[in-house]
Amino acid sequence: MRRVFVFVLMTASIVSAQVKVTPQAKAIHDSAIVIDTHADTTQFFLDPKFDLQKPPIDLHLDLEKSKRGNLGAEFFSIWVEPTLYPGQYAHRTLQLIDGVYEQARKHPDKMMMAFSVADIQTAHRQHKLAALMGIEGGHSIENDLGILRDYHRLGVRYMTLSWSNSNEFAESSGKVVTPGITPSTHGLTDFGKKVVLEMNRLGMMVDISHVSDQTFWDTIATTKAPIIASHSSARALTNAPRNMTDEMLKAMTKNGGVVMVNYFPGFIDEDYRKASNAQRDEMTKAEESLNAMVKDPNPAAYYYAYTKLTREYAAKIPRPPFKSLIDHLDHIAKVAGIDHVGLGSDFDGVPVLPQEIDSAADLPKITQALLDRGYKADDIKKILGGNLLRVFGEVERVSRRMNGAK
Repeated sequence: MRRVFVFVLMTASIVSAQVKVTPQAKAIHDSAIVIDTHADTTQFFLDPKFDLQKPPIDLHLDLEKSKRGNLGAEFFSIWVEPTLYPGQYAHRTLQLIDGVYEQARKHPDKMMMAFSVADIQTAHRQHKLAALMGIEGGHSIENDLGILRDYHRLGVRYMTLSWSNSNEFAESSGKVVTPGITPSTHGLTDFGKKVVLEMNRLGMMVDISHVSDQTFWDTIATTKAPIIASHSSARALTNAPRNMTDEMLKAMTKNGGVVMVNYFPGFIDEDYRKASNAQRDEMTKAEESLNAMVKDPNPAAYYYAYTKLTREYAAKIPRPPFKSLIDHLDHIAKVAGIDHVGLGSDFDGVPVLPQEIDSAADLPKITQALLDRGYKADDIKKILGGNLLRVFGEVERVSRRMNGAK
């Protein structure tokens, strides 16, 4: 999520859709449980007037777009911006968790809170969006396993060990500096390994998106359950440190985990990544000015302002072709295996999406593209959500074993 220097501009009117979803692809897509493991729409929920049915601004994800795209389950990101909320990480985390619950409360006929594989399946039968939660950044637990357990009690079902900032127990692939924190500079600390094992015991999926390479390898060596990358892509195709090497992908095969592909062009298209990096300094200065100006009791105010600011940059770089996204799904399926790839869009947290994907409503185009590349219906359904359900179920089984249950 974020700090990626331009925001989405809904350009469906600029780039004409070329992918036509056939009846065969539609039938496959509509029969699947489609799961996305990362959306940052949560930030807007902190506006008390926000409504996911009729959002005040154009978003990638809302209830109507989710229905059109047959999105069955969404993991809403619980992300606390570490430089804006020092000393308030847990408080801000709780606000975001409450925001998700409030949207479900307002729309019980369209959306339900979900905490397990069984809940996702129930929501699917009832034709409701299953709302799950994943914490993005281990700084939210404030180095306290008790707080981690409390988040699990509140329904959080994965945690990304770090965000773009290294915290005290997990080194990040990013360079965001957090005031007042002495970060881990080499993978997982001993406490970080305790965090991973406690997540295993709780039945909380361990997420390695955003972590450093060493943290990834330390996590693989520590965990007793399959892990996930909730929103990462393939480094062999796009040389971003947030992406995973082929060696890592093969390790995910052995671990039994799943890599959920991020849709952000900077992670799936090398030309876009270079162009985005070229304007990094300009955007950083604009963001710093914004940080100094936004002083509003509405906790969503910064995110609205950030969205407005970054939309001004959206037209500066052409959107890459839809093919870029499918190439990453295809590459990971070939290297890690068909059982180890899925969808982790980063909706409403990334600055721009590739051509053809303007919102969750366009998810059937992914099914069509996979079908066009020769993927069979059963394998497409694995990518759309079956693989995540398998991993989530295995994490639940490991938890029961670690707690002495059969």
